[in-house]
Amino acid sequence: MDYVTLNNGVKMPMLGFGVYQVSELAEAERAVADALASGYRLIDTASSYMNEEAVGAAIKSSGVSRDDLFITTKLWVQDYGYENALKAFDVSMKKLGLDVLDLYLLHKPYGDYYGAWRALEKLYREGRIRAIGVTSFWNERLADLFNCNEIKPAVNQVETNVWFQQRTASAFMAEHGVQHEAWAPFAEGNNDVFRAPLLRAIAAKHGKTTGQVMLRWLIQRGIVVIPKTVRKERMLENIAVFDFALDADDMEQIATLDTGKSTIYDEMDPKMALYIGKIKIHE
Repeated sequence: MDYVTLNNGVKMPMLGFGVYQVSELAEAERAVADALASGYRLIDTASSYMNEEAVGAAIKSSGVSRDDLFITTKLWVQDYGYENALKAFDVSMKKLGLDVLDLYLLHKPYGDYYGAWRALEKLYREGRIRAIGVTSFWNERLADLFNCNEIKPAVNQVETNVWFQQRTASAFMAEHGVQHEAWAPFAEGNNDVFRAPLLRAIAAKHGKTTGQVMLRWLIQRGIVVIPKTVRKERMLENIAVFDFALDADDMEQIATLDTGKSTIYDEMDPKMALYIGKIKIHE
């Protein structure tokens, strides 16, 4: 496993396991248990995924030392604001069964994320979180957040894949010491990405799969990746990306696939902001 060092000195695995859209608790617990058994040590969940209890149960029964794990969860928009964020953090920690969280992220840049961020700063200073960051903050909002607060985000998790390569965002994060992390590294399979001719040709060249090529491409760009699957054979495939490297020609060819936009949803669409801002995950 390769690691990155965050802007506060904390080490974070370059590749982890995501549990988005695995809301059935038994399936989520089994998937996380399989991931841990397969060698994953970074587990990424969120309060809005409705599976923190399953993640916690899998961690508890895994036998893996807590010191070897890097656990991420996220605060949903409904719980933004200073006091709400502090309460929601306690709820998440109880579900996860943890005393200290490795990374806590604001899930979207809507609502009172300033109040929420200041709650995260407090929890960080108290030692209850090892690193704090954000998700889906485009450059303007990321800049505003760290320009007007005391602690700079350690991580910004944004959609990044071969169709939406986020080069401008990645350069801005690198300039300001914020670690780029990719959600939807496989673009949720859109545009038949696993059968893209260029990716298949590069995969054949290296004796790897298209999925492995996509993950390796992100890692070589210095981007942390958190692929999701519920199949153990695919978990083992996804983590087997540290025994080969793409060459400069491979990287240049993959760069030509960039469309400059999401195949999932447009986060700059006001209708999407209105929709996301109203999603409730609890009473």
